[in-house]
Amino acid sequence: MQVPEWMSGLFQAIDRRDAEAFAGYLTADARFVFGNAPAVCGRAEIAAAVGGFFAAIAGISHALDQVWVVDGTAICRGTATYTRHDGSEITLPFANIMGLAEGLIRDYRIYADTSPLFAA
Repeated sequence: MQVPEWMSGLFQAIDRRDAEAFAGYLTADARFVFGNAPAVCGRAEIAAAVGGFFAAIAGISHALDQVWVVDGTAICRGTATYTRHDGSEITLPFANIMGLAEGLIRDYRIYADTSPLFAA
């Protein structure tokens, strides 16, 4: 599977839990939706929201199964393995759709159910 270099860098930033590096892949006016959470708009606001999520977990790693880039839209699916603060891990599926503009992400949608991550 061929993964675009920018997408590899994006997921490396996420797996490092580096919200600022993640935000560097977004347009200034980007829109971000994670699961059923409300949309967050703007690079700084998205970095803050993502940073809050990163603080809620001890670690994360992604495995991409498929990637498509077609007509200004990037789509990927795979699994994310989350490490909780108690050291336990859970692996959950995800699919992302990213609308691109001028080499950056303008609209980032994550389709994932992370409720098991925070379940008692």
